[in-house]
Amino acid sequence: MKKILVAFTLMALALPNLLQAQSESAVPFLLITPGARANGMGEAFVAIADDATATYWNPAGLAFQTKREISLMHSNWLPQLASDLFFEYASFVYPMKGLGTLGLSVTYLNLGKQIITGEDSPEPLGEFSSNEFAIAASFGSNLSKTSAIGLSLKYIRSNLASVGAGAEKGDGRANAFAFDLGFLKQNLLLNGLSFGVNITNMGPKVVYIDAAQADPLPTNLNIGFAYKLLDQEFNKITVAVEFDKLLVRKYQDGTSDPWYKALFTSWADEDFSTEMKRVITNIGLEYWYSNIIALRTGYHYDEIGKVKYITFGAGLKYSLYQLDFGYISAGEGHPLSDTMRFSLAIGF
Repeated sequence: MKKILVAFTLMALALPNLLQAQSESAVPFLLITPGARANGMGEAFVAIADDATATYWNPAGLAFQTKREISLMHSNWLPQLASDLFFEYASFVYPMKGLGTLGLSVTYLNLGKQIITGEDSPEPLGEFSSNEFAIAASFGSNLSKTSAIGLSLKYIRSNLASVGAGAEKGDGRANAFAFDLGFLKQNLLLNGLSFGVNITNMGPKVVYIDAAQADPLPTNLNIGFAYKLLDQEFNKITVAVEFDKLLVRKYQDGTSDPWYKALFTSWADEDFSTEMKRVITNIGLEYWYSNIIALRTGYHYDEIGKVKYITFGAGLKYSLYQLDFGYISAGEGHPLSDTMRFSLAIGF
């Protein structure tokens, strides 16, 4: 009989947003945030969502977009741990006058090669490649001139082991479906202040082997504000803050609440003070000069997961093209340290 050495440890670490998801949910790769621009701002983007990555950050933001855009992102993932991990994200938005804006996106995480060993021997018997991906269709529509709602539907595929690689055939492979709901309000109370909320990854549990061992999706709540501190012809400054919480309720016996119940019970599994500590804070700042050059910085704070880091970013826009770069400065030895993201956006 054979057993499989899969990349669950790496998956647990490949999570810049909610490290507690590693023991509470399946497919945590859905929480890896795309877009070098947003990542340069400390991942505080739910109340902005004004580019093609709105398909991830807040589908309601699609409603305010008036041009077609393609966004591509690449990142060598966790470079401190392995050289063959990488993360890709691609999205496309298409405004439909009078109806709203349609978005399509693909998320892909390559987990590299894994080793198959025997149950009674560490000798390698073979190898296979692990990966996970999600395909999403999004739509955003206006409720008024300053408010909008959005919806994303996702197909999720997890390939953590090759078919027949273990004693339990099919172990390590799963399919799932999920949806996101978003809302965005611009000019809230005063000009330049926006409010956004997005609940992501709602859907049935993920089954790898049988239903008794199913794990919940990483349902996540994102609430944030963004304010244009300066909005001049040549100088623009935006500051944003976002609060995230994993909405998963899992019990000591391994069972968990379905997503629609966990939306409420995930707030009451511990005392109120501890629950508030599970809320992750992201703060971001973006400066644009003449709509050509952008500088960004941000801060990510996760008290329970003990993850604290500063982010930096820059952008360059020319004609229809925008190139963005994001960098995580997490300190020596941290698995996220020196993680870089590169994005290219093309508007037409």
